[in-house]
Amino acid sequence: MYKQPFVIGVAGGAASGKTSVCDMIVQQLHDQRVVLVNQDSFYHNLTVEQLSRVQDYNFDHPEAFDTEQLLRVMDKLKRGQAVDIPKYDFKGYKSDVFPARRVNPADVIILEGILVFHDPRVRALMNMKIFVDTDADVRLARRIKRDTADKARDVGTVLDQYSKFVKPAFDDFILPTKKYADIIIPRGGDNHVAIDLIVQHIRTKLGQHDLCKIYPNLYVIHSTFQIRGMHTLIRDSQTTKHDFVFYSDRLIRLVVEHGLGHLPFTEKQVITPTESVYSGVDFCKRLCGVSIIRSGESMENALRACCKGIKIGKILIHREGDNGQQLIYEKLPADISERHVLLLDPILGTGNSAVQAISLLLEKGVPESNIIFLNLISAPQGVHVVCKSFPRIKIVTSEIDIGLNDDFRVIPGMGEFGDRYFGTDDDDQQVVTSSK
Repeated sequence: MYKQPFVIGVAGGAASGKTSVCDMIVQQLHDQRVVLVNQDSFYHNLTVEQLSRVQDYNFDHPEAFDTEQLLRVMDKLKRGQAVDIPKYDFKGYKSDVFPARRVNPADVIILEGILVFHDPRVRALMNMKIFVDTDADVRLARRIKRDTADKARDVGTVLDQYSKFVKPAFDDFILPTKKYADIIIPRGGDNHVAIDLIVQHIRTKLGQHDLCKIYPNLYVIHSTFQIRGMHTLIRDSQTTKHDFVFYSDRLIRLVVEHGLGHLPFTEKQVITPTESVYSGVDFCKRLCGVSIIRSGESMENALRACCKGIKIGKILIHREGDNGQQLIYEKLPADISERHVLLLDPILGTGNSAVQAISLLLEKGVPESNIIFLNLISAPQGVHVVCKSFPRIKIVTSEIDIGLNDDFRVIPGMGEFGDRYFGTDDDDQQVVTSSK
């Protein structure tokens, strides 16, 4: 279950400011993996005959581009595969002169070009379509400056090409695609307000895992390079126990803090040392934690660090044999039915253990809406099981993995979490690629 990247199409006339818009989006999305794919990279190689009459070749016509190759590249990127994108030589009019550019999968793919909205198959790949609308005189002035400097053309050649090909192509092929745009940006890169709004929308969409759209009670904390870096370390089979515990604790603390943010609060006013009034909130008082032994115990220290003196109960779920029956041991606060409960287990795999634990809490009188289930990683299968069984609980996790393998282990996962955290592996350097 690979998470599809967010694809943005940016179209507009030549020299309209498309590149500036793309660069500003990339800069503002600095904590996401973003790749830029230029339609210019997919020009056809000119034949010998075409080269002999290059002044008559229309580079602004849809047939000038190898759209089939562009579609193949975009399909691979959307499926999470690395690709090689050609670098077109605008002096020799060939795409095989320079080494291809290696592009890895990303969270956001920006596809930029004058005619990226022309082919309906390409348009269908996009989650957002932006048309950069700039005055024709401004575009012409920019084109003269660019082509004389970057493409070694004289002004007369540029003006001749503009009147012969560029302007007619804009009127016939580019301008008509403006109607497909979701957003039209006047003035290109100079329109900072429009770009800020676009980036905010993209961030909102990126923050929503596909499962979050199905289950409003599922919360995935916003991913940053820091969070992804910590996940990289704890998922690495070669990471030492010391580093595994250190970075796991950091991630657990983030998950706990996020989970606490979903508790009810009451408004409260206090007097500050400057004798001013500060209007704030008061924390939820009736709260306890419950850890699913034994991996869940790794999350207790973070909870205690955030909630001074909090009561923590324990549940042991033991799978017996192959018939799926489970024995349950529990030691819970006597008044747990009157408390909000933070259920702790770092891995949500099949969801069977979570269902048993939540069912026990319900039997003890805890309202379903008072349970918040905290974990580091979740498998989609487990999310489906828990959310469908208990639609009023909340799940807070830091990442949703691809799924389960044939042995019902989370993949890519992070190994046997309890063994790695508490140091009970038979071999600390053992390579483990699966997870509960």
